[in-house]
Amino acid sequence: MKAVVPALLTDKREKFVEMLEVCRSFTDYVQVDIMDGEFVPSRSILAQDLKGLNPNLRSEAHLMVINPLDWLDTFKSFGASRIIYHFEIEADHFKIINEIKNKGFEAGIAINPSTEIKDFEFLLDKVSVVLFLSVNPGFYGAPFIPQVLDKIKAFKKLYPNKLAGIDGGVKLTNAEAVSKSGVDYVCVGSALMQAQDPQIAYKELLKKVNG
Repeated sequence: MKAVVPALLTDKREKFVEMLEVCRSFTDYVQVDIMDGEFVPSRSILAQDLKGLNPNLRSEAHLMVINPLDWLDTFKSFGASRIIYHFEIEADHFKIINEIKNKGFEAGIAINPSTEIKDFEFLLDKVSVVLFLSVNPGFYGAPFIPQVLDKIKAFKKLYPNKLAGIDGGVKLTNAEAVSKSGVDYVCVGSALMQAQDPQIAYKELLKKVNG
Protein backbone atom coordinates (compact mmCIF):
# COMPACT_ATOMS: atom_id res chain seq x y z
CA MET A 1 0.00 0.00 0.00
CA LYS A 2 1.51 3.32 -1.10
CA ALA A 3 1.01 6.14 1.39
CA VAL A 4 -0.23 9.64 0.59
CA VAL A 5 1.37 12.18 2.94
CA PRO A 6 0.01 15.73 3.26
CA ALA A 7 2.81 18.28 2.83
CA LEU A 8 2.22 21.34 5.00
CA LEU A 9 3.68 24.58 3.68
CA THR A 10 2.83 28.04 5.00
CA ASP A 11 4.54 31.07 6.50
CA LYS A 12 1.83 31.66 9.11
CA ARG A 13 1.58 29.81 12.43
CA GLU A 14 -2.22 30.15 12.55
CA LYS A 15 -2.54 28.58 9.10
CA PHE A 16 -0.17 25.78 10.07
CA VAL A 17 -2.22 24.97 13.18
CA GLU A 18 -5.33 24.93 11.00
CA MET A 19 -3.65 22.55 8.53
CA LEU A 20 -2.73 20.16 11.35
CA GLU A 21 -6.32 20.19 12.56
CA VAL A 22 -7.63 19.41 9.07
CA CYS A 23 -5.15 16.57 8.59
CA ARG A 24 -6.09 14.89 11.88
CA SER A 25 -9.48 14.07 10.38
CA PHE A 26 -8.04 11.75 7.72
CA THR A 27 -4.38 10.82 8.41
CA ASP A 28 -1.89 10.15 11.19
CA TYR A 29 1.26 11.27 9.33
CA VAL A 30 2.26 14.58 7.73
CA GLN A 31 5.31 16.22 6.21
CA VAL A 32 6.29 19.69 7.44
CA ASP A 33 7.95 21.78 4.73
CA ILE A 34 10.53 24.31 5.90
CA MET A 35 12.06 26.97 3.63
CA ASP A 36 14.69 29.51 4.63
CA GLY A 37 14.59 32.05 1.78
CA GLU A 38 18.18 31.08 0.92
CA PHE A 39 18.21 27.53 -0.42
CA VAL A 40 14.87 28.37 -2.03
CA PRO A 41 13.49 31.88 -2.64
CA SER A 42 10.45 31.49 -0.38
CA ARG A 43 10.15 31.41 3.40
CA SER A 44 7.95 29.21 5.55
CA ILE A 45 7.07 29.26 9.23
CA LEU A 46 9.98 29.82 11.61
CA ALA A 47 11.28 27.60 14.39
CA GLN A 48 9.51 29.78 16.96
CA ASP A 49 6.19 29.08 15.20
CA LEU A 50 6.49 25.38 16.01
CA LYS A 51 7.26 25.89 19.69
CA GLY A 52 4.61 24.65 22.08
CA LEU A 53 2.63 22.83 19.39
CA ASN A 54 1.42 19.30 20.13
CA PRO A 55 0.47 17.97 16.69
CA ASN A 56 -0.92 14.58 17.82
CA LEU A 57 0.31 13.35 14.43
CA ARG A 58 3.42 11.51 13.39
CA SER A 59 5.58 13.62 11.12
CA GLU A 60 8.69 14.12 9.05
CA ALA A 61 10.46 17.37 8.21
CA HIS A 62 11.46 18.34 4.67
CA LEU A 63 14.15 20.96 5.18
CA MET A 64 14.67 23.16 2.13
CA VAL A 65 17.35 25.09 4.00
CA ILE A 66 21.08 25.83 3.93
CA ASN A 67 21.60 24.77 7.57
CA PRO A 68 19.47 21.70 8.37
CA LEU A 69 21.18 21.06 11.71
CA ASP A 70 19.69 24.32 13.05
CA TRP A 71 16.26 22.64 12.97
CA LEU A 72 16.96 19.38 14.78
CA ASP A 73 16.06 20.53 18.31
CA THR A 74 12.90 22.21 17.02
CA PHE A 75 11.65 19.05 15.35
CA LYS A 76 12.68 16.89 18.30
CA SER A 77 10.34 18.99 20.44
CA PHE A 78 7.67 18.84 17.74
CA GLY A 79 7.84 15.04 17.78
CA ALA A 80 9.01 14.36 14.22
CA SER A 81 10.54 10.95 13.53
CA ARG A 82 12.36 11.68 10.27
CA ILE A 83 14.49 14.53 8.97
CA ILE A 84 14.94 14.94 5.21
CA TYR A 85 17.44 17.52 4.06
CA HIS A 86 18.57 18.55 0.58
CA PHE A 87 21.51 16.80 -1.01
CA GLU A 88 22.31 19.95 -3.02
CA ILE A 89 23.52 22.05 -0.07
CA GLU A 90 27.26 22.50 0.28
CA ALA A 91 28.07 20.57 3.44
CA ASP A 92 29.68 17.50 4.96
CA HIS A 93 26.87 15.03 4.27
CA PHE A 94 28.26 12.35 6.57
CA LYS A 95 28.39 14.83 9.45
CA ILE A 96 24.82 16.01 8.83
CA ILE A 97 23.45 12.48 8.59
CA ASN A 98 25.29 11.40 11.74
CA GLU A 99 23.96 14.42 13.66
CA ILE A 100 20.42 13.64 12.51
CA LYS A 101 20.72 10.03 13.64
CA ASN A 102 22.39 10.99 16.92
CA LYS A 103 19.30 13.06 17.74
CA GLY A 104 17.17 9.95 17.31
CA PHE A 105 15.72 10.67 13.87
CA GLU A 106 15.64 8.64 10.69
CA ALA A 107 17.72 10.46 8.06
CA GLY A 108 16.70 11.07 4.48
CA ILE A 109 17.89 13.11 1.51
CA ALA A 110 15.76 15.16 -0.86
CA ILE A 111 16.82 15.32 -4.50
CA ASN A 112 16.09 18.22 -6.85
CA PRO A 113 14.86 17.40 -10.39
CA SER A 114 18.25 18.13 -11.96
CA THR A 115 20.26 15.91 -9.58
CA GLU A 116 21.31 12.52 -10.99
CA ILE A 117 21.34 9.17 -9.19
CA LYS A 118 25.10 8.83 -9.60
CA ASP A 119 25.57 12.08 -7.68
CA PHE A 120 24.13 10.80 -4.39
CA GLU A 121 24.67 7.02 -4.58
CA PHE A 122 27.56 7.24 -2.11
CA LEU A 123 25.09 8.18 0.66
CA LEU A 124 22.48 5.49 0.13
CA ASP A 125 23.75 3.12 2.82
CA LYS A 126 23.56 6.00 5.33
CA VAL A 127 19.96 7.12 4.75
CA SER A 128 16.61 5.39 5.06
CA VAL A 129 14.73 7.34 2.38
CA VAL A 130 15.28 9.33 -0.80
CA LEU A 131 12.68 12.00 -1.55
CA PHE A 132 12.57 12.86 -5.26
CA LEU A 133 11.29 16.35 -5.99
CA SER A 134 9.11 16.48 -9.09
CA VAL A 135 8.99 20.29 -9.03
CA ASN A 136 11.63 22.95 -8.55
CA PRO A 137 11.24 23.46 -4.79
CA GLY A 138 9.93 26.46 -2.94
CA PHE A 139 6.30 27.04 -3.87
CA TYR A 140 2.90 25.38 -3.54
CA GLY A 141 1.48 24.63 -6.98
CA ALA A 142 4.77 24.57 -8.94
CA PRO A 143 4.55 22.71 -12.30
CA PHE A 144 5.11 18.95 -12.27
CA ILE A 145 8.25 17.69 -14.07
CA PRO A 146 7.33 14.28 -15.56
CA GLN A 147 10.93 13.31 -16.40
CA VAL A 148 11.50 12.72 -12.68
CA LEU A 149 9.35 9.58 -12.96
CA ASP A 150 11.97 8.03 -15.26
CA LYS A 151 14.62 8.77 -12.64
CA ILE A 152 12.54 7.06 -9.95
CA LYS A 153 12.02 4.00 -12.17
CA ALA A 154 15.77 3.77 -12.75
CA PHE A 155 16.46 4.23 -9.03
CA LYS A 156 14.01 1.52 -7.95
CA LYS A 157 15.51 -0.86 -10.52
CA LEU A 158 18.96 -0.28 -8.99
CA TYR A 159 17.81 -0.08 -5.36
CA PRO A 160 14.47 -1.90 -5.04
CA ASN A 161 14.64 -2.04 -1.24
CA LYS A 162 15.42 1.63 -0.63
CA LEU A 163 12.40 3.69 0.39
CA ALA A 164 11.60 6.33 -2.22
CA GLY A 165 9.17 9.23 -1.97
CA ILE A 166 8.01 11.83 -4.46
CA ASP A 167 7.11 15.41 -3.63
CA GLY A 168 5.66 18.14 -5.79
CA GLY A 169 2.86 18.66 -8.27
CA VAL A 170 1.11 15.33 -7.68
CA LYS A 171 -2.63 15.44 -8.36
CA LEU A 172 -5.40 13.14 -9.60
CA THR A 173 -4.47 13.65 -13.25
CA ASN A 174 -0.92 12.31 -12.83
CA ALA A 175 -1.28 10.09 -9.74
CA GLU A 176 -1.54 6.88 -11.77
CA ALA A 177 1.69 7.63 -13.68
CA VAL A 178 3.38 8.54 -10.39
CA SER A 179 2.33 5.22 -8.87
CA LYS A 180 3.71 3.27 -11.84
CA SER A 181 7.16 4.78 -11.25
CA GLY A 182 7.51 2.39 -8.29
CA VAL A 183 7.61 5.12 -5.66
CA ASP A 184 6.72 4.05 -2.12
CA TYR A 185 5.03 7.19 -0.83
CA VAL A 186 3.63 10.38 -2.28
CA CYS A 187 3.78 13.81 -0.63
CA VAL A 188 0.97 16.10 -1.73
CA GLY A 189 0.64 19.78 -0.95
CA SER A 190 -1.73 22.05 -2.85
CA ALA A 191 -3.87 19.25 -4.35
CA LEU A 192 -4.82 18.30 -0.78
CA MET A 193 -4.50 21.38 1.37
CA GLN A 194 -6.09 23.75 -1.12
CA ALA A 195 -8.86 21.33 -2.10
CA GLN A 196 -12.45 22.23 -1.30
CA ASP A 197 -12.64 19.11 0.89
CA PRO A 198 -9.14 17.83 1.79
CA GLN A 199 -10.51 14.61 3.26
CA ILE A 200 -12.28 13.66 0.02
CA ALA A 201 -9.22 14.71 -2.02
CA TYR A 202 -7.03 12.52 0.20
CA LYS A 203 -9.26 9.47 -0.25
CA GLU A 204 -9.40 9.96 -4.03
CA LEU A 205 -5.62 10.29 -4.29
CA LEU A 206 -5.03 7.29 -2.04
CA LYS A 207 -7.29 5.20 -4.26
CA LYS A 208 -5.60 6.46 -7.44
CA VAL A 209 -2.00 5.84 -6.35
CA ASN A 210 -2.94 2.33 -5.20
CA GLY A 211 -4.81 1.64 -8.43
